Amino acid sequence: MKLLPIDETYVINFLVRLLRTPSPAGYTDRAVHLVCDELEALGIDYELTRRGAIRAELPGHQKSPDRALVAHVDTLGAMVKGLKPNGRLRVLPIGHWNARFAEGARCTIYTDRGTYRGSILPLKASGHAYGDEIDKQPSNWDNLEVRVDESCFKEEELLRLGFHVGDFISIDTNTELSENGFINSRHLDDKAGVAIMMGAAKAVCDAKIALPVDCYLLFTISEEVGSGASAVLHQDVAEMVTIDNGVTAPGQNSSEFGVTLAMADMTGPFDYHLTRRLIQLCQEFSIPHQRDVFRYYRSDSAAAIEAGNDLRTSLICFGIDASHGYERIHWSSLEALIQLLIVYLQSPPIYERDRQSIGPRAGFPTVPG
Repeated sequence: MKLLPIDETYVINFLVRLLRTPSPAGYTDRAVHLVCDELEALGIDYELTRRGAIRAELPGHQKSPDRALVAHVDTLGAMVKGLKPNGRLRVLPIGHWNARFAEGARCTIYTDRGTYRGSILPLKASGHAYGDEIDKQPSNWDNLEVRVDESCFKEEELLRLGFHVGDFISIDTNTELSENGFINSRHLDDKAGVAIMMGAAKAVCDAKIALPVDCYLLFTISEEVGSGASAVLHQDVAEMVTIDNGVTAPGQNSSEFGVTLAMADMTGPFDYHLTRRLIQLCQEFSIPHQRDVFRYYRSDSAAAIEAGNDLRTSLICFGIDASHGYERIHWSSLEALIQLLIVYLQSPPIYERDRQSIGPRAGFPTVPG
């Protein structure tokens, strides 16, 4: 096993292209095509599920016990809840995010006839009109509306333009790259994870490294609404590493720098043996890292387990500030995760016994007593 060169320019450019491709959960097809184009450019074979989750393959020396890496292309967003008499749109969230982070957002509304631009505003949006009342109104989704950038001031005019209940709304990312390595943008969760996975795959492909076992690159399309990796797996996968965001906040041990290894989230502990293997690799290759536990968080790993898959799961994270809001990450965290994935892909399976979905006791591990 060895560390490999990382193409930082490639990773950042792909991340920016992905961030510029709207993909709220339920409206992900364009992002799926973008990832497929990139896999083809790297010469990586892939398949798609009916709805567009991607399973790509990095072949190894042996077929089993397979492993998988997973990240999700879907993001938060919104949907039209109703057409208002004043020519504006009622709105509800796609995924779990607070209404205060939607206030003032620029957005695109996708109708059957085409796209329109607009802004998400509180019902009382002008201090000149409402005075102190703008500070007293509650912050919730019922208190928001979309102001469409068209001459429409009645419900009938919205209908004439082609607006309907159920139209998807994507939120502008406002992506900004700083020279000191910080990246500010909406939807870094989890498009940064997708870019990390592609960066690791490119490093392995460029170096023509022979992997010990097959590895599947899984790109899911519905993590933000709960189903995630429940459909794209197959029964041969024994180890699955999820790449997602690690929450930085008071009381958390995550950092915007290095790898954050999740020991548990709201659905319970991650696999002891797989998580410790990843920690060992960080230690062996001097990859900066820390451990954390997330109380209000779930990921693709939870969806895979809840769907009945019997596999070892872990979660490795890039530190993110203000998750599901105005997010910020640092390049050094992406770099550290790519380094970890590179050496993990070159490492042997944790246990050869895991090639059997069920079998005798021989070869079954234990934990320190």
